[in-house]
Amino acid sequence: MTLAAAPVAAHAQAIVTDPDAVITDPNEDPISGLDDVIVTATKRETNLQDTPISITVTSAEDLENRHVQSLIDLADGAVPGLRVATFEARQSALTIGIRGIVPLDANQPAREQGVGVYVDGVYLGRQHGLGAALLDIERIEVLKGPQGTLFGRNTEGGALSLVTRKPTGEFGMRAVAGVGNLESYSSEMHIDFPALGDFAFKVDGVIQVQGPVTENILPGEEGFGQYDRRGLRGQVRWTPTDNFTADLAADTGTDKNTPFYSQLLNFNPLGRPVVPFTSPTVPAGSIRGLSPLVVVEGENRMTRADIGVPQQWSTDETSGADLHLSWRPTDELEIRSITAYREVDVEQYDNIAGAHRPPVVGPNANFSRYSLAGLWQHQFSQEFQAVGSLGDRLDYVGGLYYFKETVSDDAATPSTNRWNADGTGYTILDPTPTIRGFRSLDRASTAHSESKAVYGQATFTPDILEDALHLTVGGRYTWDDKDGVLSKVNNVATNFTFDTSTDRFDPLVTLAYDVTNRVNLYAKYSTGYRAGGASSRSLTYRSFDAEEVKAYEIGLKSDLFDNRVRLNAAVYAMDREGSQIDFSLVTVIGASTRNTLETINAPGTTKIRGVELEGMAQITDNLRLSASYTYTDTEIPPTQNPFTGVVQPVFIVFTPPNAASVAADWESSFENDVTFRAHIDANYADATQTFDQTDVKNDSSFIVNARLAIADIATNPGGPTLEVALWSRNLFDEAHVYRRDPANRATLGDYGNFNAPRTFGIELRAAY
Repeated sequence: MTLAAAPVAAHAQAIVTDPDAVITDPNEDPISGLDDVIVTATKRETNLQDTPISITVTSAEDLENRHVQSLIDLADGAVPGLRVATFEARQSALTIGIRGIVPLDANQPAREQGVGVYVDGVYLGRQHGLGAALLDIERIEVLKGPQGTLFGRNTEGGALSLVTRKPTGEFGMRAVAGVGNLESYSSEMHIDFPALGDFAFKVDGVIQVQGPVTENILPGEEGFGQYDRRGLRGQVRWTPTDNFTADLAADTGTDKNTPFYSQLLNFNPLGRPVVPFTSPTVPAGSIRGLSPLVVVEGENRMTRADIGVPQQWSTDETSGADLHLSWRPTDELEIRSITAYREVDVEQYDNIAGAHRPPVVGPNANFSRYSLAGLWQHQFSQEFQAVGSLGDRLDYVGGLYYFKETVSDDAATPSTNRWNADGTGYTILDPTPTIRGFRSLDRASTAHSESKAVYGQATFTPDILEDALHLTVGGRYTWDDKDGVLSKVNNVATNFTFDTSTDRFDPLVTLAYDVTNRVNLYAKYSTGYRAGGASSRSLTYRSFDAEEVKAYEIGLKSDLFDNRVRLNAAVYAMDREGSQIDFSLVTVIGASTRNTLETINAPGTTKIRGVELEGMAQITDNLRLSASYTYTDTEIPPTQNPFTGVVQPVFIVFTPPNAASVAADWESSFENDVTFRAHIDANYADATQTFDQTDVKNDSSFIVNARLAIADIATNPGGPTLEVALWSRNLFDEAHVYRRDPANRATLGDYGNFNAPRTFGIELRAAY
């Protein structure tokens, strides 16, 4: 049965089926109930509905229904409480937020994310590389609210936990091939090999390619909004005894991409006097007119750039290996070890604005800011866990954790174009300053982080109230050390440093009550934090402190009407101290521009309040409906702008007050057991801010996705089972500005970036 893809209660594959989920009235046709969902949010396998945490689960089938190939595709609002956006307009790094915890600029060595991203329990330290192709994901668990006890630092908003499929030891092969618009094509291959003694093997390979969304009119240069993702992973599972398992996995991936085009959304929004483009001077309070070549378009996504610019692929290369060991000395205890090493290597090329962004325009002036950057990171982590039970009344988990990383970056912003005297043409400048080794560097820095932690959590069920009461208490003590050096500013060697150490304790207390075996209530208190650091975009490597959050949550989880209706709800209040607020200033330096960014810890308490509702209903055996809604209210104290000295209002970015998603899935069978499947989902979000320091908002969004499939097509005996599907993302080709920048409003106008256009295609799936 295909389940609804709305994440509110996605089935994450039917692992356990409730025997009470079937109607047995002989006078009615039986309607199957909703499948139970197994999650590992508490470091052990538990039923989603029995786990007193606000969790959204998106299964492999849900990802397939929405044609989700990368985490960037979750920017459509599939999970209303999860916000995903590109950093700037670059697909090479993703900003991920939950419950108003959304970092504006974690795209630096000494900056941290506010939501932890994990693959099979391994923390990914950088937001770079998060747009890579997904490799055979079994489910994605979105854990909302602080996860400081079991997941640690940089999880004050929550955690995004990706769980992959493991080797089975039995032969199986799944292959996918597809083509679509925008010159897109994709292919996947997943092979499970027969066991060889105690060893099982699995290989996954993925290719995802799409052409440009916006054409670059400069011959020989790449367009905008395209990607070419390749990924490969191998796994080995060794099971020498019934109580010991070793899983070794290694992966490598390349994500080549270009940023989305930045458009001039309006011209002279402040209504200043306009002088001709050819004027030798611009009087104070005036603004220079546009070249006749420049197109102003604030309503629709441009499919062809008005100005041709040098543009090449940005490349994210990711790789790593992890070893998971599991030993079960008794039925009540499991000892685990997770050892991992990962690397990220990024070369960024971003020339997305042409004449739509420069703060200074005019005859013979250079323009088109080419943002060039590199980032290199490697990390090592080691975790030990003990997961067990003492009798029937106490479940526990304890662990030790170690993490260490080194990150370096550099950045340059040369201009690549020059206007002629009357603005009716332009020339391409000498490319030498864009070549590594010949660049004039705005900055270069290196940062180191080392984190150690010990944690524990236990759930006690006392012998009262018919075992319906459950008390969970946990805590994590963390030792954090960070240091760094800003070695170059404006191409001049410097030696600005920072060095910080933090020791802290993050507790958790949860009281849960089983009203019935299918209705559960809980109340929770927890804390979390995001580590401090320093801004490498600062001229002086200005450091800032950690931000800390205390959260209070009450929730309901229920399966009703013979398990045919699922309704979950959570209400929460979060108080954050030391909110990290970014202030930026763009200045002109010779033939380039520099974006200076200072990060300030806001005074007082930032208040975040919210409501989350999730529901799913099995209407008939053929039809399933689902819906989810989040409301988020944020209030942050005014903060002093370090560039102006003015205390001003500040905002939390990419956090809509209202967001919702609905979905419907239909499945029916025909002759020869052929199955017809249909899916449609619709996702809405209010407008949000892009920047901490300005109230200028992006557009609201409404994205619809759909998929039709004919599945379970039998071939010759022993041959594969086939599925043919038509899919579309952003079915109605809705266009909205997801990133709006007013930085050049006084000298030119607002510029911004539109969401991805409608994409569609056909794919063939084969499974042995």
